[in-house]
Amino acid sequence: MKNQILGIHHITAIAGNAKRNFDFYTKVLGLRFIKKTVNFDDPHTYHFYFGDEQGSAGTILTFFPWGDEIQQGRKGSGMATEIGYSVPENSLDFWIERFEKYNVTYNKPAVKFGEKYLTFLDPDGLKLELTEVKNDTRKPWETAEVNTAVATRGFHHITLTLKNIEATAFILTEVFGYRLLTKEANRSRYITDAVNEAAIVDLVEIESEKRGFNANGTVHHVAFRVKDDEALMEYRDKIVKLGLNITPQIDRNYFHSLYFREPGGVLFEIATENPGFTVDEPLAELGKNLKLPAQYESRRAEIVETLVDLDN
Repeated sequence: MKNQILGIHHITAIAGNAKRNFDFYTKVLGLRFIKKTVNFDDPHTYHFYFGDEQGSAGTILTFFPWGDEIQQGRKGSGMATEIGYSVPENSLDFWIERFEKYNVTYNKPAVKFGEKYLTFLDPDGLKLELTEVKNDTRKPWETAEVNTAVATRGFHHITLTLKNIEATAFILTEVFGYRLLTKEANRSRYITDAVNEAAIVDLVEIESEKRGFNANGTVHHVAFRVKDDEALMEYRDKIVKLGLNITPQIDRNYFHSLYFREPGGVLFEIATENPGFTVDEPLAELGKNLKLPAQYESRRAEIVETLVDLDN
């Protein structure tokens, strides 16, 4: 098939306090805030997008910050349990010092598949990793405190935890075009050759693992990238033929999407590159203005009144 899955498009997670989430990812991790909008299904809840300068596919981490009253989620089987970022070689000492400064919970650096990595938690308990990579050529977003020599480049991998990986591996290899790269203990690493970065999915098999609970501090879904609508609908046909339930195409303003739950229980999305994040504001203005889906624009004053002020 000429239309391919082009690695990870974005990853969406759930957070609690919106201001705390915004401050951590823009100030501590140094990501660009590329879009301030609201949940399509709940316009009184923000939907945040963080990424590189342009919001390139493979760098986009999004959040539904549902507020302080939200219950804590639980990582477990049938969900994505780790988000891996790529950073330059010899940058982990910088990040350890930074995590100490900002009281971020982290583990000592370790090695996985021959790569040095650092595990840490965001303020809501979401598990992330920084993996040192030699030749990631993506241009990072820089801040006054996080420069090019140490800044994140975008996603390195996503980890899915499953009771049995067989059916999920089938989707990755036979539908999405990934291949098994290597295996360590109960972790199998799959990779696509269609792109150089954001190309890795790790499947961790733990038969006794309890089912995860999706709430604060957990990943909501993983989105895989395709070039355009033609490719998107080709994949819809393939999923339908497997007998899996999949949504119709949904317009998310910045990309077009399909959603389905793979056999292991993880919610997958397939998302297009088009039309991109500059469809409703210029590149220099990304993230500075509240952008509402068209159906909510007439309620702007009411919605703004209920949203947390990010500037104070």
